[in-house]
Amino acid sequence: MTSHVPTDLSPATTVPATEVATTERRYDHGKGLAQRARMVIPGGCHTYAKGDDQFPQLAPSFIARGKGCRVWDLDGNEYIEYGMGLRSVTLGHAYQPVINAAARQLPLGTNFGRPAPIEVECAERFLQLVPTAEMVKFCKDGSDAMDGAIRLARAYTGRDLIAICGDHPFFSTADWFIGSTPMPAGVPEWTRSRTLKFAYNNRESVEQLMRESGSQIACVVLEAARLEEPRDNFLSWLQETCRRHGVLLVFDETITGFRWHKSGAQHVYGIQPDLSAFGKAMANGFSVSALAGRRDVMRLGGLDHDGERVFLLSTTHGAETHALAAAIATMETYRDHDVVGHLYRQGERLRAGVTAAAHRAGVERQVECLGRPCCLLFTTRDRQGRPSQEFRALFLQELLKRGVLAPSFVVSYSHTDGDIDLTIQAAAEAMGVYRQALDNGVEKYLVGPPVKPVFRPYA
Repeated sequence: MTSHVPTDLSPATTVPATEVATTERRYDHGKGLAQRARMVIPGGCHTYAKGDDQFPQLAPSFIARGKGCRVWDLDGNEYIEYGMGLRSVTLGHAYQPVINAAARQLPLGTNFGRPAPIEVECAERFLQLVPTAEMVKFCKDGSDAMDGAIRLARAYTGRDLIAICGDHPFFSTADWFIGSTPMPAGVPEWTRSRTLKFAYNNRESVEQLMRESGSQIACVVLEAARLEEPRDNFLSWLQETCRRHGVLLVFDETITGFRWHKSGAQHVYGIQPDLSAFGKAMANGFSVSALAGRRDVMRLGGLDHDGERVFLLSTTHGAETHALAAAIATMETYRDHDVVGHLYRQGERLRAGVTAAAHRAGVERQVECLGRPCCLLFTTRDRQGRPSQEFRALFLQELLKRGVLAPSFVVSYSHTDGDIDLTIQAAAEAMGVYRQALDNGVEKYLVGPPVKPVFRPYA
C-alpha cells in the first residue's frame, strides 16, 4: 500500500531508510542540561509526562528540533517519534501550512485590548467542523476547557457533585479531578468528596450513583472511548440516563477530537453531548483548546441572558491571534485532506507489523497494541502477564537504541510507509531483547531504574 506523503516534509522524513541502525548513542549535552533544569524547574520539565521518570536512563533528555515525524536531540541523535507533543502534533512537526499561517499573523500583533476578527472566523470554522456544538469558547489547554465545563454544569443545574469515569486517566489539573487521583496532596478533603467515579461500559455503576446521588450530580464526565469501545449502546443509554436525572453529559474530546474523526468521537458514536472539550490536535501543537456545547448552557457565560452570570473562561492568552491562525490552518487541512484516514491506515499497518513481530519473538502475551489504529498504545507485561514498569523501560530503551522514540504508537499524518517499516523492524529487534529478558531476568538488560507512573503519592 502506498500512503499519502505530505508535500511539505523535509527529505529526512520522506526518504525511507533501508535498515535500522542500532548504535550506542551519547547523551552528554542533554544530561548536562537536565542537571541544570532540575535546579530551576520542579521535576526538571513543565509536563509530568515528559519527566525523566517516564523514560529509561538511555533516553534523550531534551529534543532540539523536529520536522515531520522526525526529531533530533541535543547530541544530534535522530528518532522517528510517536505520540508527538503528547498527541497534540497530529499533522507533523513544523507542518508548513500551519507555520505559514501563524507567521502571517505575527506581524499584525498577537493580543489586543478588544477581540480580533480572527476569533469569529476561528469559532465559525470550528462549528462547521463540529456541528453537534452550537457555541464555542477558546482557551489554552484541555484542563481549562474541562474546568469551564464543570463550572457551567454546576451553575446550570444548581448541583455540586461531579461523576467521572474512573477508567479514564486524566481530565484536568484542577482540584475537582486531581483530588480523585492517587496524588491528591494539596486538595481539601471537601473538594475530593465532590467527585464520584463510575466504570466505563458498566451500567450498574452508573445506576448506583444515580440512585444514591442523582439529584446532586451536575454532570457526568468521560471520554467517549479510550482503549475500550462502547458496548451495548452504552453511550446512548448514558445520555438518556443523564437526561432522565437532569444531569449534563460532558465529553472530554481532548484526545479523541480531530483523531477519531474530524468532527470528534461524538460524530463516530452519534451522540450530541451537552458540553465537550477539544484540544491537543486542534492546532497541531500550538496552544489552543475549546469548550463547546449547547447554546442554552454556553450562553450562561455570556451577556445575553437575565440569570446569574457564570465566570466561564477569561484567559489573557486564550485568543492569541497566531495560535488561532494555526488552528484555522489545521482545521482547513482536516477539511481538505483525508488526515484521519491516513492515521487509521498507518496505525493499522503498524499494529499488524508489531503484532506479527511479537508472535515471532514469543512475546505476544507481553507486547500488545491496544486502542483504535489512530491512537495506538502498547502493553509491556512480565512473565505472568502483569503490567511491568521494568519491561516498559526496557522496551523503550531498545526502541531508542534503534532510533524510535515511542512512549506510545500514536501515528501522525507525517508517518510514511518507510517510517512504519523502520518502526516495525526496530520493534521486532527490541522484542528479541525482551524475550531474552523474560528468560534471563530484566535486570541483565535494563540500564538504570524502571519508569514510574505519573500518579503516585511519593517519589
